[in-house]
Amino acid sequence: MVTDLKDTLNLPKTQFPMRANLVAREPERMAYWEKTALYQAIQEKNADGPAFILHDGPPFTNGDVHIGTALNKIPKDIILRYKSMRGFRTPYVPGWDCHGLPIEHKVAKELRQEGKTLSVVELRDACAAFSGSYIEKQRGQFKRLGVLADWKHEYRTMDPAYEAEIVRAFANFVEQGLVYRAKKPVYWSIPCETALAEAEIEYRDHTSPSIWVRFPLADPAPFGLTGPVSVVIWTTTPWTLPANLAVAVHPRLDYAFVEAQGETFLVATDLVTTFAAECELGDYRIVKTLSGSELENTQARHPFIDRASPIILAEYVTTETGTGCVHIAPGHGPDDYVTGQRYGLPPYCPLDDLGRYIEDEQMPQDLVGLTVLETQGKCPANSAVLAKLKDGGQLLQLKRLQHSYPHCWRSKTPVIFRAMDQWFVALDKNDVRAKALNAIGQVKWVPEWGENRIRGTVESRPDWCISRQRSWGVPIPAFYDEEGNPFLDARVTRALADKIETAGTQLWFQQDASTLLAGIELPEAWQGKTLRKGTDTLDVWIDSGVSHLAVLKTRPYLQWPADLYLEGSDQHRGWFQSSLLTSIIATGQAPYKKVLTHGFVVGADGKKISKSDGKPQTADYFVGKFGADVIRLWVASIDFRNDIPISAEILKHVADSYRTLRNTLRFQISNLFDFDPAQHAVPYADLDPIDRWALHQTAKLVREVTDAYEELEFHRAYQQLTHFCTVTLSAIYHDLLKDRLYTFAPHSPARRSSQTAIQQIFGTLVRLLAPVITFTADEAWAYATQDQDFVEHGIHLQSWPTPPAEWTAPELDREIRTLLEFRNRVNDKLEACRQKKEIGKSLDAAVTIDGNPEDATMALLRRYESFLPELFIVSQVDLVPSQNEHLEPSARHAEGLRCPRCWRWTPLLSKPTEGIEVCPRCAEAV
Repeated sequence: MVTDLKDTLNLPKTQFPMRANLVAREPERMAYWEKTALYQAIQEKNADGPAFILHDGPPFTNGDVHIGTALNKIPKDIILRYKSMRGFRTPYVPGWDCHGLPIEHKVAKELRQEGKTLSVVELRDACAAFSGSYIEKQRGQFKRLGVLADWKHEYRTMDPAYEAEIVRAFANFVEQGLVYRAKKPVYWSIPCETALAEAEIEYRDHTSPSIWVRFPLADPAPFGLTGPVSVVIWTTTPWTLPANLAVAVHPRLDYAFVEAQGETFLVATDLVTTFAAECELGDYRIVKTLSGSELENTQARHPFIDRASPIILAEYVTTETGTGCVHIAPGHGPDDYVTGQRYGLPPYCPLDDLGRYIEDEQMPQDLVGLTVLETQGKCPANSAVLAKLKDGGQLLQLKRLQHSYPHCWRSKTPVIFRAMDQWFVALDKNDVRAKALNAIGQVKWVPEWGENRIRGTVESRPDWCISRQRSWGVPIPAFYDEEGNPFLDARVTRALADKIETAGTQLWFQQDASTLLAGIELPEAWQGKTLRKGTDTLDVWIDSGVSHLAVLKTRPYLQWPADLYLEGSDQHRGWFQSSLLTSIIATGQAPYKKVLTHGFVVGADGKKISKSDGKPQTADYFVGKFGADVIRLWVASIDFRNDIPISAEILKHVADSYRTLRNTLRFQISNLFDFDPAQHAVPYADLDPIDRWALHQTAKLVREVTDAYEELEFHRAYQQLTHFCTVTLSAIYHDLLKDRLYTFAPHSPARRSSQTAIQQIFGTLVRLLAPVITFTADEAWAYATQDQDFVEHGIHLQSWPTPPAEWTAPELDREIRTLLEFRNRVNDKLEACRQKKEIGKSLDAAVTIDGNPEDATMALLRRYESFLPELFIVSQVDLVPSQNEHLEPSARHAEGLRCPRCWRWTPLLSKPTEGIEVCPRCAEAV
């Protein structure tokens, strides 16, 4: 209850300092929270309350906390502080994503710079040390942001117990028959020498060669044609042409043989005009048309390799671009692979791990060893293939095309599709995909468009490629016999997980197959065979994706499924999806009840902040400049479900808002220095109307702010709180009270009435602000309750405010609002007098209001007559009955003498004691 404050507010009060040096003062409060175990105290306070579990998505431990990562952690902390004040039990276990390419990439780069070469075991040790060092850094940086968490029991994906849970989850995949090995095209990063998941792909603008290529028909006679006849394909990846095995057309599209410049070209009828213009054919004529299905199994020839390239059918061929005839390389594209499988074409992929053409019986010798990797806009393989096409007369046209192209998220280079033996999880077996799509509909997605986004990614994604050709990760526990046949068994995998739980996955890289399998009974068919262990590691999205199993289901003080997942909108392709799929396989349900996504931090120009632009980007930088509370207020100030701009100018504006909030709390505490609720509190019924009106506004604020927190719309809470402090309090209520607070007798009823209201408003406002400006609210509470910097039972151990029903007074609110609206008319008159130099301050003025006594507003003014001088902040107000239809306020200089103490003008002054003469009211006060 709001009234709890009167039981803890004690005398005496000094001037509340509220010094603005957040950068220096916040760490002191953070240290005090740790010393007094605030997180544990909050959990103990709400031990019997309902649980609210926000499951933390683990950040990569490969650098300082980015301001974008702060954007992720701060809303989590705001939500949990709010929920704990509402009485919920809110255990918060932070996590760290420790394995994977980002860390191995950085460590390997440092080792190369130092000229060191390490074994796999040594490299993994170096990666573990690197990850551990950044866990220490990031933990401190998160704490500095004011994030409260169970830091002593955090989860780390490289801990042996966690690694064991990853392997056990993988055993479930195997047991259900979902894991298989196949040679299929996968995203491949050449610089990183590994397969990539879709979530590790980012699309960037890229300029590619745009080429039209002749594939000569072996025998045009069946079509009644003579002379050179070619199927024309269009592609932006010339380097894939050595792997071409076919040309695809759509079975139901019409195709035309187009005669021009002494030869004949086959393209889709709908694209003839565009094709002729792009390839500059000049005059042309269509000599024959037929459907795509009539072209099936027609033999074309590869443009520079002596082999056939038959025409086959594919439903995905379109007439949006190109020629309607698609070059098919089954080893370099998922659609090509599927089509090739239907026609018995092998997934031919003549590339090594470094993206170089390999020597085989079909690869032209002058291409062997050339890389398809593009650096600085140049691709050796593209250049060589284009040269061969030109020399052979098969390059019909060459242009340049700027388009969006997939790039490796780590190396920032274009990726390739490369067919190679990999491990996959079948998503359509056992209805995994269908169950996932059904579960998506049972989850609340905020914003709502999040549901369509993740639904689309799950619907369209191919089977999950789960193997990586890296060292720093959890190994896929597969073995191979001497013929290379893979052995993967769920029971054996679980037995290995038991060993990993004690020794960690490092044992996989330290021991040979026979040692790893010692004490584990193999299936009869595999007993006695000489086995070798595999070298692939698991996709790290499985590492983080099983966190709900490894954390929520293994810790009894947590619960599954989580109430909330909160991450960036890119995680629809990443953690949200991997968590969903692992959960569907393990439990048949989604691991979360609600998913909230936020946008990204961008510059004032709307562009993503990156290291390459040289601008500050770490959370520490911004906290060091402005303090954590200002950064937290910045996060709360904008709808973080969209991208959030940041700049020095924006943060200065937020800092101004912060000062408004801080100064409001300071004003209130400063005016309670002689107020003891036990002795001086005024019953609600006896409060001055303006004080009851302020409490009505406060009750309304609680409802609005609570609703905003409940809907996780902190920007609404920010707007309501800043408006309340700036307008309702500072511009109106506090401004009206200054006279009575500073000049009335200490025990005057009007002053005690306002102090009572201020104390209640403070107790409410400081709690509403506590989830956001955590340091400042706790400091304010300490001074208000015990007149000191720190108190053990701080603001974050208090309950959420619940205003008494009597505070809501709509009729009174209407009356006061009418008076305030009339005050605007009076202020216009005062300003006119001020412009004429007739008065200086408003207290120099006297106001007269003429009006019909029967007028409703005049009657209202009459009822509040004694309050009107305070309301208008003038010395005198006269209400004059008249027959005027409209109330007419007028202002003039007040008569009499000015009191040097309160500055009001009065008919006479008196000298109550030795000293200056003052007005009768001040004489009574002193």
